[in-house]
Amino acid sequence: MQDRTIRRTLAALALTLPALALAQAWPTKALRIVVPYTPGGSSDIIARAISQPLSEALKQPVIVENKAGASGNLGADFVAKANDGHTLLLCDVTALAISPSVYTKLPFDPSKDLKGAAMLAYSPHMLVVHPSVPANNLKELVALSKTSKLDFAVTAIGSAPHVAGLAVAAATGAKWEYIPYKGGSQAVTDTIAGQTQVLMNGMLATLPHVQNGKLKVLGVSKATRVPLLPNVPTIAEQGAPGFESGTWQGVLVPAGMPAADVARLSAELVRIIRSPEIRSRLSAQGAEVFTMNPAEFGSFFAKERKNWSAVVAKNNIKLD
Repeated sequence: MQDRTIRRTLAALALTLPALALAQAWPTKALRIVVPYTPGGSSDIIARAISQPLSEALKQPVIVENKAGASGNLGADFVAKANDGHTLLLCDVTALAISPSVYTKLPFDPSKDLKGAAMLAYSPHMLVVHPSVPANNLKELVALSKTSKLDFAVTAIGSAPHVAGLAVAAATGAKWEYIPYKGGSQAVTDTIAGQTQVLMNGMLATLPHVQNGKLKVLGVSKATRVPLLPNVPTIAEQGAPGFESGTWQGVLVPAGMPAADVARLSAELVRIIRSPEIRSRLSAQGAEVFTMNPAEFGSFFAKERKNWSAVVAKNNIKLD
């Protein structure tokens, strides 16, 4: 009798354990995508584009939350220290790679406390000006900058557009004053209003304002011209040979997140961003779907950190 009871118990466990394992498979609750910038920027646009498809794929709610501050480091630090396995970071990867070189007291180490899940998209920076600025190309802008005061709006000190602006100035001799903001959307708004005159920002968030005539584009930071704007020369063509920059949007997770969960997340993100609907939507706004798996992401991040640290050092950019 006792043996029979044991056999029945074991049989019941054999049926129950797989069900329990399935029920506890990641994710077990709502996912939070933290965008470390203000709403309306490139990262925010992509986060909101993928949130619903990701929710449908993982059978859990996906919430987009903006945590702006300190050039994106406030939100990145929040995710780096999250330990719930359900908090993700979607940001400009280059900006994150620049931060360790700029900030002397960064409260986290992006290379150790975060790991890449998937790269999603790339869009070049656009060099734009308020329509009243009497310059129609970079050469004319550089000349104007030496005779007139020009305010250059940047998403934040030490951000990718800021460092890119420094690189352009170093290559061309341009002179302008950098005005820092807490995110790209406000920098765009003030340039449209004429409170600042020059801006470099991701094409995804900036192109609509060029198309409606609120901003004038002088160049793009891609190696080759953008198909959507075939008559707009690259910055490299206009006195900064080899210059290329842009916003690389990717999803990162806390370093301690289990590899199996990261792999599943990565696969779903890549599938979603490559879907015809999302690809078409981003392409129409000047962004390219550009995917990388976790290993490729890690190599890219290390390269970006090394490359931009040289620009930061040359321009002596340091913040506490």
